[in-house]
Amino acid sequence: MSKGLLAVSPLAVFLLVYLVSSLVAGDFYKVPVSAAFLVAGVYAVLVADGPLGERLAAFSRGAGHPNVLLMIWIFLLAGAFAETARTIGAVDATVSLMLTLIPGSWLLAGLFVTACFLSMAMGTSVGTIVALVPIGAGIAAQCGISGPYMAAVIVGGSFFGDNLSFISDTTIAATRAAGCRMKDKFHANLRIVLPAFLAVVVIYIIQGGEVTEPSLPGHEPWFLGLPYLLIIVLALCGLDVTLVLSTGILSAALIGFLTGRLAWVDWLGAVGKGVSGMSDLIIVTLLAGGLLELIRRGGGLDLIIRALSKGIKGRKGAEAAIAGIVGLANFCTANNTVAIITTGGIAHDISERFGVPPKKTASLLDTFSCLVQGMIPYGAQLLMASGLAGISPAAIIPFLYYPFLMGLCAILSIVFERKN
Repeated sequence: MSKGLLAVSPLAVFLLVYLVSSLVAGDFYKVPVSAAFLVAGVYAVLVADGPLGERLAAFSRGAGHPNVLLMIWIFLLAGAFAETARTIGAVDATVSLMLTLIPGSWLLAGLFVTACFLSMAMGTSVGTIVALVPIGAGIAAQCGISGPYMAAVIVGGSFFGDNLSFISDTTIAATRAAGCRMKDKFHANLRIVLPAFLAVVVIYIIQGGEVTEPSLPGHEPWFLGLPYLLIIVLALCGLDVTLVLSTGILSAALIGFLTGRLAWVDWLGAVGKGVSGMSDLIIVTLLAGGLLELIRRGGGLDLIIRALSKGIKGRKGAEAAIAGIVGLANFCTANNTVAIITTGGIAHDISERFGVPPKKTASLLDTFSCLVQGMIPYGAQLLMASGLAGISPAAIIPFLYYPFLMGLCAILSIVFERKN
């Protein structure tokens, strides 16, 4: 087995442990993602090159990468905010207001479109998930909708903006790598994803007719929902997600203190409970970061890029190669922005050699990285949604209509590509 192939093998071990064990058990809830990553991580350390100390140090560097630690900060703040808001009744107040304003048959489509345009305005899928998943989980409980299904509605919508927004880091990375203007990439991208967006809206409208008429929760005062409104407004203003969540925590605590719903010790308890609830996500994030660093260090990612860039024939083959390279890079890095940055140079070279327009290259980089990001249970989006909704990340995947249809439309755009 070649060095690069051996470096990639820990991902195969992870998939075998997680998927095969889950299929044998007949239940994805019974196999923790963290356990599968631990087995794969130990295997990765054992098969990596160099002295044991160097291998462990490389694993630790990956686990302690600034991007990993930033995501952990977001997890901690999101957990603290979600539990504080729940304790003061903010979730019930917001859910009650939405159920009053939106007919039951339009709830699914309404939440999906809200997630689409919120993520479009914010430029971040994670921020959208933090803002909407607790509300969606509350609505699901009132309307008889499964938790994974409702989480998928919001996660799917969050990828719409992550893929299209002018201020999304994936858009910025893709356009810089391809050498095109943002508006050109937007127009090319919109032609690909608009059919998927419309199809999903229709699906949710049809399925919304089967939603049980909700029994409204207790009539909590409307102003208890202000923390959720505040984080949405601040996010739309372009504030960093850590500042948004910190402000949300403080506003929820202040409302709780002023209304007598929260004492100092109660707030500290809520923060601690929220942080503890994110422990599994933090462990998975650390293990994934270390595992993926060993794969990169061993040349696994370079092997994938070389293999997919060989033997390209014609523009369709070039576009398929770009899609495959960024998709597999995202699978190995669990970060769509990092995947685009990693593969952007080779994608640009392929596009120039085979006449792929820069706007199409940027669109393919962004779309297929988002597609894969929505399919991996160790990606930040599914980890965040599962943590906030109290469900397994794998349980969300089968209901992600928008990412799958977006991917299908992107594949069709390659198969039936035009010469402009």
